[in-house]
Amino acid sequence: MELRHIRYFIAVAETGSVTVAAERRLHTSQPSLSRQIRDLEDEIGAPLLNRSARGVELTDAGRAFMDHARLALMQVDAAIEAARKAAQPAKERFALGFLTGEEMRWLPEAMHILRGELPNADVSVTSDYSPNLADAVARGKLDVAFVRAEPDFDLVYRTVRHEPLVVLMPSDHPLASRRAVRPQHLIGEPFIAMGGKAKMLRGVVDEYLARSGVQLTPTQFVDNPAMVMSLVASTRSVTLIPAYVQDLLPSTVISRPLAGDIPTIALTLGYRRSNTSQILKFFVSHLDELIARVPHHS
Repeated sequence: MELRHIRYFIAVAETGSVTVAAERRLHTSQPSLSRQIRDLEDEIGAPLLNRSARGVELTDAGRAFMDHARLALMQVDAAIEAARKAAQPAKERFALGFLTGEEMRWLPEAMHILRGELPNADVSVTSDYSPNLADAVARGKLDVAFVRAEPDFDLVYRTVRHEPLVVLMPSDHPLASRRAVRPQHLIGEPFIAMGGKAKMLRGVVDEYLARSGVQLTPTQFVDNPAMVMSLVASTRSVTLIPAYVQDLLPSTVISRPLAGDIPTIALTLGYRRSNTSQILKFFVSHLDELIARVPHHS
């Protein structure tokens, strides 16, 4: 008995006609199909079909054989699929994370490097606050993330860029007429400070203002860049923020560089030392190429 005998029998039983099964299901001749069914019945030693002018019907033996025949075919199909999957290596997965807003500059070039060498890799992307991303990397939910060097997590941090801070203000603010802004110019202006999720940035800003001898009393504490820009426009406030946010500015908000000793904050690539992913190894080995491909902020 061969698999084709079982397939032929099921086709005839389901259509109720040797002719229909031959022409529409099996694309073979009716005499050839009839001969295959007879060969099957001879091997089993019992008639499986009652033939009449109205078509064919299953005998008791045919109904008993039918249930097992369907199960056998299902198991064969499952075995074929399992073999095909085993013959093809599983798709490699790589999870990337970005400090919200940074993906606009880094993701296209990161994907260029990954797709060029690993076209079959399944890459997922997450955007979030830096501490959340560092936590996800530490827990193995992300392979790598573009984050601040968060001290609370035992990760390897590779610096990819030192980003200058700029001043954000409403587009029609009096300071917008200046080519560069000194920290003393911010005295008396409503000031938006970074909240708890951006404590690395907040530390850099506080240290810069203290070093400059400027004391500002924040009117708002905000983490999300979109909310920062909204409040700058709606409350006519100013803030200090990394230059990458310039890529996200609406028409109601403008940026100006700081004059003098410009503060910077490091953007790093964070990953677990124990992560054995070959894609991670490849990505880290091409980090210098990635850094060179991404333009600096003007």
